[in-house]
Amino acid sequence: MQRTCLGVLLLLILVFVMPAFPQNGNGAPNGAHYNLNIIGVEDPKNDPMTGSDRHTIFVALGKKDSAVTSNIYLTPGDFQVCDGNAFDAAYDCTGNQIQGQGAVFQLPCNTNIPADITCAAGTTSASYQVWGRALGQPGGSVTITTCATDPTTNEVVCSAESTLNVFTRKNGKQTFTNVTNELTSIVVSFDGGLTYQRVALFSGGLQDFFWQYANKGLRLLQLRFYLL
Repeated sequence: MQRTCLGVLLLLILVFVMPAFPQNGNGAPNGAHYNLNIIGVEDPKNDPMTGSDRHTIFVALGKKDSAVTSNIYLTPGDFQVCDGNAFDAAYDCTGNQIQGQGAVFQLPCNTNIPADITCAAGTTSASYQVWGRALGQPGGSVTITTCATDPTTNEVVCSAESTLNVFTRKNGKQTFTNVTNELTSIVVSFDGGLTYQRVALFSGGLQDFFWQYANKGLRLLQLRFYLL
């Protein structure tokens, strides 16, 4: 009898510590979320695609055996597409040009990552998860790597981890994968490769954060951002 009571108690504890968002049939959590669609196209877009409430970003399509890279620059703030066109000058959500070419997506610094260097003081931050899946015609794929500029050397540094082998459009039903760490932090070395640290977006003394979007023919990537 005592063992039965202990077993029931353990079951209740496990139920109450389960994640707040149970998964549904497509692998993603249930619940409210911000949806972002990244669309690969053959021909460059000409419209500025700024100053709206759009949830889409257009990037170069590439081919299944030859990647084409587009940059999606990241700025701190509430979730919002500032500039949905990766083919022309990049403008932030206040209308300022920040790069010669690229799209711009605004998102908070994420406190829900195991960072060695956490969100910088004064930066808009939130606790959230990021889930993504590859859609469109089968065969395409994309690798996203979070990068930034080291202001001491003016060199671009990219994360030691990426979404390699995560976003490939296969036949059949496509399910979501948790890519929170890969898209909201950067794993870098500040001592010449002796040690590596995970740095939250907009932190670590780095600047000009962006997603390096290496597309091999993927026409649609769907990302979802869930506040915790």
